[in-house]
Amino acid sequence: MQGTVDDFSYGFVTPVVAFLMACLGGALGLRCATRSMLVAHSWRAGWLALGSAAIGSGIWTMHFIAMMGFTIEETPVRYDKPLTFASLGVAIVMVGVGIFIVGYRGATGTALFTGGTITGLGVASMHYLGMAGLRVNGNLEYNTLTVSASVVIAVVAATSALWAAGQVRGFLWSVGASLVMGLAVSGMHYTGMAALSVHLHNASGTPAGDSPAALLAPMLIGPMVFLCLAGVVVMFDPLMVMGKPDRKPVENRPGVPAHPAVPHPGHRPRLHSGHDRGRRRSRTRQSW
Repeated sequence: MQGTVDDFSYGFVTPVVAFLMACLGGALGLRCATRSMLVAHSWRAGWLALGSAAIGSGIWTMHFIAMMGFTIEETPVRYDKPLTFASLGVAIVMVGVGIFIVGYRGATGTALFTGGTITGLGVASMHYLGMAGLRVNGNLEYNTLTVSASVVIAVVAATSALWAAGQVRGFLWSVGASLVMGLAVSGMHYTGMAALSVHLHNASGTPAGDSPAALLAPMLIGPMVFLCLAGVVVMFDPLMVMGKPDRKPVENRPGVPAHPAVPHPGHRPRLHSGHDRGRRRSRTRQSW
């Protein structure tokens, strides 16, 4: 028997809040990735790690806020906590691999393609691993073509977001990129959910059970607190908010020697005598 699946049991509340969380995680992560390109090499890994955790946490939080609206009429829905938190770890690690590739190799060419693909596969892996933690009185079945479409959406979204992060064009640019990323990630989620069907083992009335919101809310507290802390880091770093490049030291500016010659303390500049000035005027007249 096929179960009656509803992804919008709270109407449009869960999709909208999930979209906003995906945008928040994307905005914070992209700002951190951009900031990593404007600091000394020794600080880059820290900013990239923070960006990876922000994007991974934002995507994971988006997924499970959306899942609060997921119900099956004939059976209660449960979640396997180890698999649920494992999906968070997968999201952060795989997004991190992609961001580190782009952060150190640049947001162009092969590095962008490789980093975007790994990041997109991380988003898709998080989604389907999280769905594997779903516990219902039946089997979950997926349409292969629709699943493939959801993976393509995730890869394209991740590649576009990493490309935008590499442009270093200011805060509004990253806001626009995060909105696109949030829309794409939400689209990937609901495309993946459209591929799902549930085959129930038996149906003997609707069993009692806690609502998905009551089950998932406690698990979302940690990632949401982390996103708030990451937001504080962004707000208290004006350079990261504005996205302006650091002021380069004088010795690194074009046309300025790295080690300008410094005269010896006892050295006095040579004063040209009248004879020397006369020789220079004579050479000038000859050149005419």
